[in-house]
Amino acid sequence: MELMDSNQIVSFVVRFQLAAVEKETGRRQWRIKVTHVQEERETLFESLGEAMNYIAKMIEDV
Repeated sequence: MELMDSNQIVSFVVRFQLAAVEKETGRRQWRIKVTHVQEERETLFESLGEAMNYIAKMIEDV
């Protein structure tokens, strides 16, 4: 196992925007934007699970 620089920081900003509300159920649909701060890259997701999988992959690749 290779030791990495303990000062390395990977930052994300996660924003949630209400996209729609289903009239029958009241269920909310969210648009989730994840910004990788160091790369200044924004990616959109429809579910929190997808967003968290993206973040997990990004930090594994560091």
